[in-house]
Amino acid sequence: MPRHGAAGPLVRPYTVTGGRTRPAEAGLDMISIVVATRERVDWGPLEPEHAAILRLCGRPVSVAELSAQLDLPMTVVKVLLGDLIAYGDVLARAPMPASDPPHMSVLQAVLDGIRRL
Repeated sequence: MPRHGAAGPLVRPYTVTGGRTRPAEAGLDMISIVVATRERVDWGPLEPEHAAILRLCGRPVSVAELSAQLDLPMTVVKVLLGDLIAYGDVLARAPMPASDPPHMSVLQAVLDGIRRL
């Protein structure tokens, strides 16, 4: 989204979120994965930024990637995603945690391989 005018980067995020600074969905972080739940039939009542997010969420995408593609601060994207989650248009999931940390022997083998380069 292009930024308009000299005050654009300062004023626009505030107006896009209606002055809200915290998302309704508190569990979102920059590597949370979001995806649209369904194809929206009525796009009319959505704000342009909400619609842009939904279009990008046709496939699973991270919050950080949305922020970069929309050229909006991450906090703004989180607030807008919180709205879409509340509407039932988007699902969010935390990134998959690493199951088991690698064994020290594997890390040592990688380190030794790097040193040989």
